[in-house]
Amino acid sequence: MELVRVRLRKPRRVYTFQSDNIPLQRDEFCIVESDRGVEWGTCILPPEPCPDEMLDRYPMHILRSITEDDMADFNQILKDEAEAYKVCQEKIRLHELPMKLVDVEYTFDKKKVVFYFTAEDRVDFRELVRDLAHDLRTRIELRHIQVRDEAKMVGGIGSCGRELCCTTWLNDFMPISMRMAKRQNLSLNPSKISGQCGRLLCCLSYENDQYETAKQRANRMQAKPDEQDDDNLDVVPQDIEEDIPVSKVVVDKVPVEKAPAKPAVKATQIASSNETGSETNRETGKEPSEITQSSADTTASESKKTQGGKSRRRRLKRKLNKRTPDSNQPDDSKGGA
Repeated sequence: MELVRVRLRKPRRVYTFQSDNIPLQRDEFCIVESDRGVEWGTCILPPEPCPDEMLDRYPMHILRSITEDDMADFNQILKDEAEAYKVCQEKIRLHELPMKLVDVEYTFDKKKVVFYFTAEDRVDFRELVRDLAHDLRTRIELRHIQVRDEAKMVGGIGSCGRELCCTTWLNDFMPISMRMAKRQNLSLNPSKISGQCGRLLCCLSYENDQYETAKQRANRMQAKPDEQDDDNLDVVPQDIEEDIPVSKVVVDKVPVEKAPAKPAVKATQIASSNETGSETNRETGKEPSEITQSSADTTASESKKTQGGKSRRRRLKRKLNKRTPDSNQPDDSKGGA
């Protein structure tokens, strides 16, 4: 046994059929037996070998390839479908039913005729079925379809200039939302993003995954902190001296008194202080080494402050000497006296 992919006439769906070594080529017509009866189909994929374990999944069979008699019967079926369409339209107007007839399909053995229609609400068509069965003398089936299925059966040209995707190759309809159009930065004008069926274009879903992936990648990149090199950072000095114009400042030289230097602390004094401090530390619970370290830190911080004050005064003194005339030079008028 072999498996063959066949597309039926209405609706244009592709199904898998079993083939008992029947030679078929691509785009060749054939007669198949489906769950609705004997139908006309078109071979999409030639027969392929299949293991016996998979045959139970595909109960439908291919009966034969078409013959000249089958082609004549098919042409007659097309004429009968056109007549049945007119009869159904008259009956709908007669009963004033709120429904729109889309298409009519006869099975190949003419044992059943299917009428496809669209309607906004539920329709009571029991009287319509009785009238059609009386006029056509066959089994009647009315099937309610959606507007997308209507566009698929009727066909047409899309806004891109090509034949509708649902008519040519699209088998199943994907859910489409306005969020897809917003994500792709498309115009939200309904006339530009709607198809022939009046719903959102099916092609909005083709690239939706790529846009969503790109957006997630961009969000991850923005979440990372910007790394800056230390060379690009501007280093601002802490001690900034403003230039003071000489014409506006009169400065007299004032002797700068030097801060008294602290006497150096000898090792014997430190040792004696440690001995005396150890007795007092017994009450507080601190070790002598901790007190010595704290006193040394205090002495180092005070010496740094003193040195910083001296250096600032020396810089200010050098700048004032450059900008002001020397007051120690002798005055000629006073020296003559």
